[in-house]
Amino acid sequence: MEGIIALLIPFGAFAVAGFAIWTGHQRKLIKMRGEFPASHDADSERMREELKYLKDRVAVLEQITTDGHSTRQLESEIEQLRDR
Repeated sequence: MEGIIALLIPFGAFAVAGFAIWTGHQRKLIKMRGEFPASHDADSERMREELKYLKDRVAVLEQITTDGHSTRQLESEIEQLRDR
């Protein structure tokens, strides 16, 4: 029984220290969540705009790769540039 108590005392100290660190971290997270809603909205809007821009670019690239006429035209333009 004394051996178990001897093991539980250091374990208890580590448990209390770990709990203190965890609660401090949780307090910081709560504080951060309270400070950033406005900037979060601005970031969300910026990311939406960027996503729309990237979707538009992908649509153009898909059109170029799937349209055979455009591909041939593009190849001829590239060859003309090489000839210069």
